[in-house]
Amino acid sequence: MGIESTTPISARREEPRGMFAKLADRLTRSSKEDEAQELRAETDRQGATPICDIANREKADVCGTVRSVTLRPRADVPALVVEIYDGSRPLHLVWLGRREIAGIQVGVQLKASGRVSYYRGIPTMFNPFYTIVPTSG
Repeated sequence: MGIESTTPISARREEPRGMFAKLADRLTRSSKEDEAQELRAETDRQGATPICDIANREKADVCGTVRSVTLRPRADVPALVVEIYDGSRPLHLVWLGRREIAGIQVGVQLKASGRVSYYRGIPTMFNPFYTIVPTSG
C-alpha cells in the first residue's frame, strides 16, 4: 500500500520543462523525428494545412518536401506522380498528361492547392496548382 494522491491525474499540472529536459529530448530524438518536426514547422510558416488533417474531397493548401517523382505510363495518358511529405503524412500530387515538370525533383519544397481525394488510402491531389518554395539560406 502506497500513498495515493487525491488529485486526479488529468487535473495535475505538469512542471515547466527546463533547459536540460529539452536538451535531453533533442539528443534522444531520431533524425527522422527531427526532420518531421522541421517539416511541420515549415507547413505552419507557409500557412498550409497539415496533410493528416485533410478530409476526403476537401480543398486544401499543403506544403511539403518531395520524396519521390514517378512517371506512370499508361496506354493512353501518362501520369506524373510526386509524393510530398509534411512531417505528418505523405500525399500524392498527380499531373495527368505530363511526363515531367521542370524544377520538381526529390528534395524540393512544394506548396500545392487543390481538392484532395483518397485513392487507395493515400491522400491525392489531381492536377494541383503548385509553387516551388525557395530554400532559405
